[in-house]
Amino acid sequence: MMNSMESFSLTTGLLRDVFRYAKPLGHNQQPGKLNLGFGFIYYGIVRAIRPKHTLVIGSGYGFSVVCLALGIKDNGEGSLTFVDPSYSLLKNGPLMTVGGVNKWGNQTKVYDHFRQFGVEDFVKHYKLRNDQFFPLYESDKLPGIDIAFIDGSHSYIDVKYDFINIVKHSHKNSYIFLHDTNLYIREMIRHSGVKRWLKVIRQYPDYFEVLDFPFDCGLAIVRVLQDKIWEPT
Repeated sequence: MMNSMESFSLTTGLLRDVFRYAKPLGHNQQPGKLNLGFGFIYYGIVRAIRPKHTLVIGSGYGFSVVCLALGIKDNGEGSLTFVDPSYSLLKNGPLMTVGGVNKWGNQTKVYDHFRQFGVEDFVKHYKLRNDQFFPLYESDKLPGIDIAFIDGSHSYIDVKYDFINIVKHSHKNSYIFLHDTNLYIREMIRHSGVKRWLKVIRQYPDYFEVLDFPFDCGLAIVRVLQDKIWEPT
């Protein structure tokens, strides 16, 4: 059995490794103070809610995956499904990705990357697009979603697709994070649609409760209020 110190991962050395290798981008972080910014929210909500299954859609260097997985590890239970096709800005162009760096192309390297933080056994990576992954959800017998993190393609249509499909596999008091709610220029030129999608969500207060942090690139947390499957009209 682990003692209290062994069950808490956020040591000074670990925080330094997170900044060095998971490279947070737009999470209101302060590297000089080892302040993970929103990363502490990701870790903290996992410790508080104790999810059985967490889903992450998209990540540049795995910052959100690592913070969430560290909470799962320290809880001593749960798993994380990570979906990213490993696109890159240079190879696939700006319309296909927001800052992608082809980080997830080699499964051995993916495993080794998460092993740096001691969470390799809690993360399963799917090298798929969202429209390839969700049709496999039932056949792969993935469990219901307690916490989800949306940070893949930022187009309105993809954010909508991710959110609706996550809700289909969620339940009352599931939590859905949406990163990059504060990209005003990209929203104006229609390169990002996260904020526009949040405006839709707010039209359904019987189904969703929304909390938005308008700092750095922005973060919203949506609480699902009903078990009933929902789709926008």
